Amino acid sequence: MEQVIVTSSLKEDLVSFLEFNEFSVTALDDGVYRVERDGELPVFINLQDGHLYFEIDLGNVSTVADKKLYHDLLDLNTEILPVAFGLNRSNPDDPRLVLVESREAENLDSNELLRVFTSLELAVDRAETLLADYL
Repeated sequence: MEQVIVTSSLKEDLVSFLEFNEFSVTALDDGVYRVERDGELPVFINLQDGHLYFEIDLGNVSTVADKKLYHDLLDLNTEILPVAFGLNRSNPDDPRLVLVESREAENLDSNELLRVFTSLELAVDRAETLLADYL
């Protein structure tokens, strides 16, 4: 029999969708969610001004940070698109190396959302390989 493809369009809230796809979701303060699956690093999601912001904390690397590390991170940014490295300096005493991604919240497609998590997981693997030379 020839393969038949059926497309469906369902609308579901973000938390329910993630939980249905085997993610563990914890609501934190100020509309931030901590999302985890299969022992991967947690992804923090925040909705602001119609955009979803995704962030993975890779830790404080200030003790090993030098010009070469920052150059290597920027160079790797071109290989891990649409994910990017950044610095979270919300606590000036503890700057954090992070992986970030964002999407418009309006008309967010389920496959697009799941691809964000896949891209983040692949970027974490690349980051771990790079950071192993420094830690």
